[in-house]
Amino acid sequence: MGEKVEASGFALSDRQRYRDKLQRCLQGLRRLLDEQRFDRPRDLMGLEIELNLADAEGMPRMMNTQVLERIASRDFQTELGQFNLEVNILPHRLSGRVLDQLAEELRTGLAYADRKAAEVDARIVMIGILPTLTGDDLVSANLTAADRYTLLNDQIMATRGEEVVLDIEGVEHLRYASSSIAPEAACTSVQLHLQVTPGRFADVWNAAQAVSAVQVAVGANSPFLFGRELWRESRPPLFLQATDTRQPELIAQGVRPRTWFGERWISSAYELFEENSRYFPPLLPICEDEEPLEVLDAGGTPSLAEMTLLNGTVYRWNRPVYGVADGVPHLRVENRVLPAGPTVTDVLANTALYYGLVRALADDPRPVWNRMPFSAAAENFDAACRHGMDARLWWPRPGRGGELSAVPVDRLVLEELLPMAARGLDVWGIEPGDRDRYLSVVEERCRRRVNGASWQADAYHRALEGGLDREKALAATVRRYCELVRTGEPVHGWPAGP
Repeated sequence: MGEKVEASGFALSDRQRYRDKLQRCLQGLRRLLDEQRFDRPRDLMGLEIELNLADAEGMPRMMNTQVLERIASRDFQTELGQFNLEVNILPHRLSGRVLDQLAEELRTGLAYADRKAAEVDARIVMIGILPTLTGDDLVSANLTAADRYTLLNDQIMATRGEEVVLDIEGVEHLRYASSSIAPEAACTSVQLHLQVTPGRFADVWNAAQAVSAVQVAVGANSPFLFGRELWRESRPPLFLQATDTRQPELIAQGVRPRTWFGERWISSAYELFEENSRYFPPLLPICEDEEPLEVLDAGGTPSLAEMTLLNGTVYRWNRPVYGVADGVPHLRVENRVLPAGPTVTDVLANTALYYGLVRALADDPRPVWNRMPFSAAAENFDAACRHGMDARLWWPRPGRGGELSAVPVDRLVLEELLPMAARGLDVWGIEPGDRDRYLSVVEERCRRRVNGASWQADAYHRALEGGLDREKALAATVRRYCELVRTGEPVHGWPAGP
């Protein structure tokens, strides 16, 4: 949810002062790029996972502060809602047996956190949207008590000037009004980072955009919100609407939302940072003392704090990130499309697919973004969120001279994208055993047409058919989900339930 900030009021002049400083940050970024000051290639990747807290009955627990006190690790942090946590894995080099190493670190860390949560009658649930959340849970009183969340909520609501309205038409229809951004806390995701050089950034970002729909379709795990069955991956429409600063009139005028897939392929990282400053008013016009151009003139590396802060309040599904480590600047692509869960194995399978495809597509001498309009990628993303494994995606077909065709996603993955991902992982230097172990999970999901979302929906409907009402069926689904997560078996192998 952005950088750490302190809550305070803003004067009328603060936003103009911030805009002026933001322009100097962009000038600083341009100079850093022109002077080739960025970190050399190190093939570094990072992983963050947002988590839920629930009780033994599958209902949300508003106690992240108490759980974090017991975990007592800087790897675990707060998130927007009091029922949320986030776990951060230190950067790893993409090579060798890194996937198995990550899996072991995650299993160990999550098992430890779950034991500590049990001390206060809670459990860790890794799921895109906790199905048992209700409107009574997602209110401002249940936001985490931290200045950055309070201030962000206040500024989004002040900019919007009226209630947030959720209106999502899926299997069922949800319409809900909120006086805060608290419904956004329902979204828990996996965020995949890849450090890249400026010269490679555009190819990697374009590749990430192109494969986002595939990631969502095979990894969907968020079919329920407020007791309603909606899209197979309901996080994107929820996130868009819960953080929307636009009134209906601005939407009608075509003003861009802060949660955004984008509208074009790019040729440089600078374009995205500049686009953010051009299209999105600052929500948090907080200026630091650092003068970036003076720091550059003195031979230093500026933090570009104002640019970084704005960037953290524009929720691109593939976000550009500027950072400084050991005095050296670097760029990352942050992929934010995946839901959390279901199991660690499933998370690592999604991770392998992403990094393999991005590498293969970025290296392709005939890149897919030269053969597919951006509008098709955006349409793919929407279709994947709505339909999951039943989506049909536009893709250039090699057997048809590169003609764009709508292909069932399971067929596209099995016939074309899994071999491509395997080649990409080979280029990274991933051990063949790791490569095959995790890509085979994606393969089996596609062969059986099962992912977290389809399993949840099937379990819920079975519970209804067994005589449970809606609320009890959702709770039974969560309880069975948690039992099966503990087996470690990936979701495609789960028995139907509950």
